[in-house]
Parts: sequence; C-alpha cells; structure tokens
Amino acid sequence: MYDLIIKKARCLLPHPQNENQVIEEELDLGIKEGKIEKIGGLYKAEAKEVFSAGGLYVLPGLIDTQVHFREPGLEYKEDISHGSLSAVKGGITAFFEMPNTVPPTAQPADLEEKIKRAEKKSWCDFAFYLGAVQENKNILSDIENSPACPGVKLFLGNSTGNMALEDEESLHSVFSNRKRITAIHSEDESLLRERKALAYTEPAHAKNHPLWRSAEVCFISTKRVVTLAQKHQAPIHILHVSAKQEIEFLSQHKNIASVEVTPQHLTLSAPNCYEEYGSFVQMNPPIRDKAHQEALWKAVQSGVVDMIGSDHAPHTKEEKLKTYPASPSGMPGVQTLLPLMLDHVNKGRLDLKLLVQLLAHRPAQRFQLKNQGQIKEGFKAHFTIIDLKARRRIESNWLASKCAWSPFENWQVQGWPVFTFLYGQKIVAEDEVLGLPSGQKIEFNDVSSF
Repeated sequence: MYDLIIKKARCLLPHPQNENQVIEEELDLGIKEGKIEKIGGLYKAEAKEVFSAGGLYVLPGLIDTQVHFREPGLEYKEDISHGSLSAVKGGITAFFEMPNTVPPTAQPADLEEKIKRAEKKSWCDFAFYLGAVQENKNILSDIENSPACPGVKLFLGNSTGNMALEDEESLHSVFSNRKRITAIHSEDESLLRERKALAYTEPAHAKNHPLWRSAEVCFISTKRVVTLAQKHQAPIHILHVSAKQEIEFLSQHKNIASVEVTPQHLTLSAPNCYEEYGSFVQMNPPIRDKAHQEALWKAVQSGVVDMIGSDHAPHTKEEKLKTYPASPSGMPGVQTLLPLMLDHVNKGRLDLKLLVQLLAHRPAQRFQLKNQGQIKEGFKAHFTIIDLKARRRIESNWLASKCAWSPFENWQVQGWPVFTFLYGQKIVAEDEVLGLPSGQKIEFNDVSSF
C-alpha cells in the first residue's frame, strides 16, 4: 500500500546508463513515507491517495542555489517564511541561502540559529552557506562539513553587507585544505573602488551601474580566483556570471570551476532594462548589453553553464526608489525563476530536458545532495509539476515575497508551475497553498566522496 500514486506522469528522469542525459517517459510513481518507492506501471497497486498528472510534465523538485532571505537582522525586507513560500509557489522545493545577514553566517552557532528558524517556518528544504570572513578564514576546513551547509560563500567584491575578502593572504587561507565547494561573488574590490566615481556620471541613473561595475571588474576577479583555486586544488563555483570574456574564460577551466547564471541576465539587457525599470533591475554584477547576454545563452546551450540560480535579493520599494547609486542592488526572483525559464523553453531558446539538468540534476551532483534532485527510486518525493502550454500573467497578488514587487510584474509568459509536492505531500495546487511549512535540512554527502 502506497501513501500516494502519481498516475500518467510525463517524467523527466536521468538516463539509466548515463546520468548526464535526461529521458522522458510516461510512468506511474509510487510514494511511501516521503520517498519514491517505485517507478513504473502501477496498474494494480493500491494507495491512500491517487493523483492523476493527466500527461503534465513531472520534474524532480527544483533547487534554487542562490537566495537571500535576509533573516536574521533584515526581516523588514524578507524572511525565511515569505521567501520559502515564494519558492514553493514558483515550483522550487529546496534553496541554498546566502550568509550576508545580520549577523553574518560565519560560525557553526550562526548556522545552527538559521536552521532552528527554518525548521519552524520553511515551506521547502533548506541549506545555508557559511560566509568566509577574517575571523574564520583559517578554520573553514574544520567547519565546512557542518549540517545543512553546501559550502562556503566568498565575496571578492562588496555587495549587500561588507563581507569582501581581497588580500592575497586571506584568500590563500580560505582555499587551503578545502574540499567542499567555495561559491564566489566575483568582482574585484580594488577596481570597484577605483571606478566608483563613474556611478555618479550625470544624470544620476541606474544605467551607470554596468559602467561602474564593468565586465572587466568581473573578468579580472574571476581569472585571479581560478588561479588560486588551481594552486590549492580547491573546487569553486562562480555565481551570477554576467560577462562575455568571463564566461569564455570559464569555459576553459571547467576542471576546477562550475558556473551559475541568473534568469535576469538571460532575460533582460541594457540599456533598455534600465530605461524601463531603473534601479528596480539594479543588481551586482549588473545586467549588461545584448552581446554579453548572447554569450551567456551560448554557454547555457553548450553546457558551460552548470546551473541557474535566482539570486533572490529583495529590498523594499522605498529603498529601490532612492536616487542611484544610493539605491541598493538586488531584486526578488525565486518565485519567477521557473516561469521565466519555461517561457524561454517555449520560445525555443532552451530545451526542457536541459532546464531539468540546470535546476535539479547538476546542482544535486555538484554539491553532492543526498537522495535529492532526481526522479529515482529511494529519492525524496519532491516534484515540480508544470503545464508547458499554460499562458499566464505574473501578477502582484500571486507574489509571496515580503518586499511585494517584481520587475516582471504584468509580464505574460507561457509555461507555469501548477503543483508542488514535498515529501509526497501536495504543498501548492494551482496557486493555492496547502498544509503547513514542512521543509527539512538538505543533507550532503561527506566531502570525502567527491
């Protein structure tokens, strides 16, 4: 007797002989005690509940590898409850949250506090990065295997918060004896200081943002950090890659560095986005012109890009309306990630099988998640069920983020998350949220298995 059987599911699952490939099959899924117990034709099996997918695509529960939920310390912008609710409404079943909170997540006790909060109010599974700071740079190898921790986050340039490490000695300390992945915000802090005056070019406007935080700022930083990682044989993950020369360089160093891009950089381009949305699309690193965007798409389609993360980084409307550059960088995105990318699928820029790799298979593989990120017997019964034909408008009353805005409000998209399952339980059904928060700690394989 199963707890749940999902019938007639158009499943996207790993190829049995090659997990780097995705195959599509219409199957039944038998769920018991929160796990996938059986995949196949369950014609005579009994279950407490039967759900007919009706030929809809059933994806493995999707993972957002880069969010800022602002808790503790900045809950007026966002918190774990609202952020994770945004996630499940958008078809996301797990997130990695960043350490630039108040205080920063820099010690095991900080991590334990976040876990304690998330266990009470997260709607989906969770993990929290440890931040590399001066105070812990020499002990990261001792604490990198902390529970519910995907790795260490390193800021090479300041963004929200002041966590940048830039001197050579500190960076060598961060990478020494490290085995788990270091995720990196790659902008060169010294160049940012040198170029800061460009932000004040008249007239004051967010269109100056890519002038100040130029492609060269990212490229120089990424070359430097790849060299350091190679010296120490320490695996790295470069977040929100935005520049043509940077992505071309990273394509030659996949042996040490994995690559992440955002929906914003794939969807918006300068100068139009700044003229239309102003500081509401201001983020670090910036959205750049079409030439950079096309280079990112080429890297997605050729396999250079490993995953897509939303970089959900909300601020209040009042903060974003401040005159640039006093306006803070960042925008919400965890809830709109999947609708935007499904729209790209429908427009022919992206294959749905590749999207599953980018949002589930590769994050789980790269960060060594236990029994998560695939439709596979023995794995967690997390599913994102989508209607690829649905045409919807992204409306403000659908958004769950505490900041209550998105630059993508009123955008028409094709492709929509219609059901979200967590541990075999329906959490979202056609935009209606069901049950109570039930997220759990993401478990990771020990780094010795890398």
